[in-house]
Amino acid sequence: MLCQNLHLLEVTTSAEGFTDLTAALNREIAASGLDLGVATLVCQHTSCSLTINENADPRVLHDLAAYLRALVPAQGFRSLSGEGERQRYAHDDEGPDDMPAHIRTALTATSLQLSFQRGRLLLGTWQAVYLWEHRARSHRRRLSLHLMGA
Repeated sequence: MLCQNLHLLEVTTSAEGFTDLTAALNREIAASGLDLGVATLVCQHTSCSLTINENADPRVLHDLAAYLRALVPAQGFRSLSGEGERQRYAHDDEGPDDMPAHIRTALTATSLQLSFQRGRLLLGTWQAVYLWEHRARSHRRRLSLHLMGA
């Protein structure tokens, strides 16, 4: 019989960077009593995102963050040709990292659909699920985890 559960998770980030959610997600899935199904994970914020990526070599996460910072610099933007003056972001209500965080979120993902079996996520050997904080300081982040399965 198909069942569903909804869990609200709270995660405190330490600052810009990655927080591994894999163990917490597996605990919620195991506690649900569901054996086989699909988990939908949604980040309820516009300045952080979700990613599935390498969990063995921390240089991968370092390089990902460095690339996205270079792609969306905190100081503003230039035309894609690289010519002209750098323009500052108009939206800076919560500080200079505010708009860059929103752009970085728009370029990444705020939701993931993940299969699970035997009460655990079906991930590759070197994969983990991360909350990717795009703001410079610590934040308390909310996520919804919707489980459907049997």
